[in-house]
Parts: sequence; C-alpha cells; structure tokens
Amino acid sequence: MSSSRNTVRQLSTAVRVLVVLTLLLGVAYPLAITSLAQVAMKDRADGQIIVLNGVDVGSALIGQDFTDDAGEALPEWFQSRPSAAGTGYDGASSGGSNLGPENPDLLAAIDDRRAPIAQLEGVDPSAIPADALTASASGLDPHISPDYALLQAPRIAAERGLEEGDVEALVEANTQGPDLGYLGESTVNVLKLNIALAQLDT
Repeated sequence: MSSSRNTVRQLSTAVRVLVVLTLLLGVAYPLAITSLAQVAMKDRADGQIIVLNGVDVGSALIGQDFTDDAGEALPEWFQSRPSAAGTGYDGASSGGSNLGPENPDLLAAIDDRRAPIAQLEGVDPSAIPADALTASASGLDPHISPDYALLQAPRIAAERGLEEGDVEALVEANTQGPDLGYLGESTVNVLKLNIALAQLDT
C-alpha cells in the first residue's frame, strides 16, 4: 500500500511539474520573447519584408535567386551567392551542404560554378570571389561581398546601358560595414541592391 501511495505521489508531482514547465516554457516564455521582439525590433521580428509599389518583393533577411525559369542568371540583375537550402533559398530547408573544404563533391561543385560565372562576368576564373562559389552555412544568406557585387558591375552597366561608375557608386552606397564596426565583413544585400538598381534605371 505504501508503495502505491509513493507511486501516486510521484506521478502527481511529475504531472504538476510538467504543467508548470509547459506553461512557463511553452507559453509564457515564447509570449514574452515575441512581445519583446515586437517592441524592440518589430521590423526584423516580422521578417523585414520589403514592399515595392504595394507588392511584397521579398525579405531583407532571406536571399533569393535572380534567374529565369531554367535557372539561368538574368544578366540585368545582380546575382546572389549559391544556396544549399532545398532547391535554393528554401526557408523550410535551411542549412549548408555540410561538406568539408577538401570534400571532392564540394570541390567539384565549386569548379562547376566557376566557369559559368567567369563566362557571365567576362573575367578570369581566378578573379571570382569565394562567396560567388560557395553557399552560406544557412543557405539563406541575402548578402554578397562588395568584391562580388563590383565584379558584376560591368555586366550590369552593359545590360542596362548605364555608366559603369554609376553602378559601382550604387554598390558602394548599398555596402554595409561590419556589425558594430568590427564584427564580420562588409556586405551588400542583393535584393536591396537590385531594387536600388531598378530605381536608378527608371
């Protein structure tokens, strides 16, 4: 009988702990963090959606491809870096390839990307920055390096009939420095850059 009472007491305690922790960690904590995010950084908490002429064109936090239906780069737009998330920039499949730097599959993928980019940009394959050839750890990075953006400037200028210097100035104007001035590298948000390019071209 004593053993049965102990079992019931332990089960009762476990259930109470489960209920309390569920309320604290499954309800109260998420609500508190969500509320704090809405107050402190509403734009980012809502996905930093970019609206152009009343239409949602994407998120500043998630990259996207600027390609045709066949997956070929649209030459009049700045191109993003490769993505290993699903079929490309799939938020439900975020992740990198998880291949080590000496993995033959990764090296082959880099070589496969190098020639088309060199041809598209009209440059020597050795001039292509690393971020043009490799996916980010999340597969969702919306940024490229200023070097990769500037590499694309001559093509963009030729395709759109713009002065190359104007396109380069646009890249410079859309370059973000490292966080807090020293964390990470300078980056360029491709979607924001392409929106600025479309406005420059009108």
